[in-house]
Amino acid sequence: MLHEVKPQDPATIAAIEALEVRLRWLSSWTIHNANHLRESRDGLKVGGHQASCASITAIMAALYFHALRPNDRVAVKPHAGPVLHAIHYLLGNQSLDQLRRFRGLGGAQSYPSRTKDKIPVDFSTGSVGLGVAITAFASLVQDYLIAHGNLAEADAGRMIALMGDAELDEGNIYEALIEGYKHDIRNCWWIVDYNRQSLDATTADRMFNRFDDIFRTCGWRVLTLKHGKRQREAFRKPGGKAIAAWIDNCPNADYAALTYQGGAAWRARLTADLAADAKALKLIASFDDEGLAALMTNLGGHCIETLLDAFAQADDDKPTMFIAYTVKGYGLPFAGHKDNHAGLMNPTQIDGLRQSLGIDQGEEWAPYGGLGDNSATMLRQFVAGSPLARGRAAAAIEPVPVPATLPVPEGAEQSTQAAFGRILLDLSKSGHPLADRIVTTSPDVTVSTNLGAFVNQRGLFRRQELKDVFQAAKIPSAQKWSGHGAGQHIELGIAEHNLFLMLAALGLSAQTFGTRLLPIGTVYDPFIARGLDALNYGCYQNARFLLVATPSGVTLGPEGGAHQSINSPLIGMGQPGLTYFEPAFADELALTMRWAFEHMQAEDGGSVYLRLTTRAIEQVERADDGWQEDALKGGYWLMRPAPGAEAAIVFTGAIAPEAIAAWHDLKEDIPGLGLLNVTSPDLLHRGWSARHAARWQGGDTSRAHVETLLRDLSPTAGLVTIIDGSPSALSWLGGVRGQKVSALGLDRFGQTGDLPDLYRTYRLDSDAIADAAAELFLDR
Repeated sequence: MLHEVKPQDPATIAAIEALEVRLRWLSSWTIHNANHLRESRDGLKVGGHQASCASITAIMAALYFHALRPNDRVAVKPHAGPVLHAIHYLLGNQSLDQLRRFRGLGGAQSYPSRTKDKIPVDFSTGSVGLGVAITAFASLVQDYLIAHGNLAEADAGRMIALMGDAELDEGNIYEALIEGYKHDIRNCWWIVDYNRQSLDATTADRMFNRFDDIFRTCGWRVLTLKHGKRQREAFRKPGGKAIAAWIDNCPNADYAALTYQGGAAWRARLTADLAADAKALKLIASFDDEGLAALMTNLGGHCIETLLDAFAQADDDKPTMFIAYTVKGYGLPFAGHKDNHAGLMNPTQIDGLRQSLGIDQGEEWAPYGGLGDNSATMLRQFVAGSPLARGRAAAAIEPVPVPATLPVPEGAEQSTQAAFGRILLDLSKSGHPLADRIVTTSPDVTVSTNLGAFVNQRGLFRRQELKDVFQAAKIPSAQKWSGHGAGQHIELGIAEHNLFLMLAALGLSAQTFGTRLLPIGTVYDPFIARGLDALNYGCYQNARFLLVATPSGVTLGPEGGAHQSINSPLIGMGQPGLTYFEPAFADELALTMRWAFEHMQAEDGGSVYLRLTTRAIEQVERADDGWQEDALKGGYWLMRPAPGAEAAIVFTGAIAPEAIAAWHDLKEDIPGLGLLNVTSPDLLHRGWSARHAARWQGGDTSRAHVETLLRDLSPTAGLVTIIDGSPSALSWLGGVRGQKVSALGLDRFGQTGDLPDLYRTYRLDSDAIADAAAELFLDR
């Protein structure tokens, strides 16, 4: 419920009410133009969600033209994208050309996009729920920067999510809510457009009060904006309490249907249900049909004064959820209709709306069409004076220096997972500026992914100091973790969606807060798939992070199939904005990690995924550094083939000992046999694909790296490919020069066992490589 706040300025209320009408019209017209006026060459419906826009225009008008501060950041519900474009059209940030091309190539995007839209977009949205949840993690990143002295407390902004109520069905929201409670997040607003209608149905009535309970339990303030000022005034009149009680008890579906039917239907229903209450009937009779319909739909989410009061009440750092009751399709001909989610006004209906607003034909795109000169001038001045119109100071984002090399851990036998931990530990002790910008995070697998030593050195991040009870009691433990504001590890619970949303928020710190962080997240390799939607979401926004996943494939051994990964190499190859490496040796890992820190900062860079292993393998001796350049391109010859050789073994990652052993076993039988170490199937395939596209689209048509590598072989040579993952990650190599491939890898779920048994069972041992090599020559 709302408490009394300082009365709002009537002129401000009137201006925002007028702007709300502009947003409703411009968003509706933008969608109408795309579907009914623009040439359709394929006959497909363009779409655009006019009803979902109309339910939130008042909320967005009050927020963007009054409540927002320059440092606030907003994730806008996906289906309200046209409203955001309309707002920036009024602010002068959006062009008419972009609006005309809404949902067309190069035009305004269907859903707000940081990377594809030309207007300022703080957080991309589209996959519902994720845009909500990331604001909780962005608020945590803001607190991290404040605690580390990179952001002044006075410059803190609110991380705001505008969500449709159907998004509250998304489980990742509650995972984020719980994690946010653990970390005591601040400065976070979630504003629910509570229109109680989704694509298929109306919201279950029994959920009315449950959301309040859930959020209050997690420490949030909940402000419910159910009734607008006009309703509250009517409720104070004789008979008003009965009408208020009727509204509170009206099923969602009934309320929606009556809204669509209009004033006469409202009158008939209220008169029948309140027949015994003479005062209520008299109050109902005091309104004509149009006035009664306006009263019954005067919900809090459509009342500017109510919205401004609510935003003013939450002017502190306490996380707040606003439940703003609204009508889906408010102010449009199909308001309340159960089919209005994807519904579109027809030409007659949009023309009726145009006429009701006094907009002349041909002036539909005019920002203030239908208004007199004085009113238009007043609104222009109001918009120009809004806090958001003053703009945000664009801070220069300084690059984080990266050492010329990262030290390679010593040891004749090493696993890449253990080497990763030692490289990070050495970096944390080095005093290099890079170490201070690294932030690590993990979903309760910090120890088992070898981050423990880094955390011992740099500490857990906590806004309030957290003592290590075991250390204080002098109980021996390898983990000496204390929590404090200077800590550089953010420990998360077991929820992979939260990991990837945390990485996305950290990876956007430069753009969001003006300070670059270099986040590293660790996870069990098979469980990338559990957070895949959030991983894709982070990459879509061009967030920059280093994902370290381990252990890979059946090489995990006794842990069994549930913890063994099969298709993660294909995820790494197929995910835009993410570059996948699978180093076999510690020196490859150090080289790749250094490259990753540069790539995460490059203008044309992105995020990086390292697929590591717990298997300790014998390290190779290097004659020189000549292999490094090729390794960073995706692969290099560990044993170069003789010119015109008829075969090569191609391997990736932990399976290196079997590939090397097989090479030694076969080199006498297959003269000139090559051994190719593919450090990144992703980069090799990407380069090959780009070269083919360039041939027809223009660009660099020089030979791809994989073509250069394979040209050392005879055109008729065969390839044995092997990876502890899906064989298709490497089997495509046969298409580069039309060479025969015998592909080894995982194509079924693993079982428990030791490595000799597992490698034999799944044909990953040196004997299987020998069999595969023989197969290359059987049909010749």
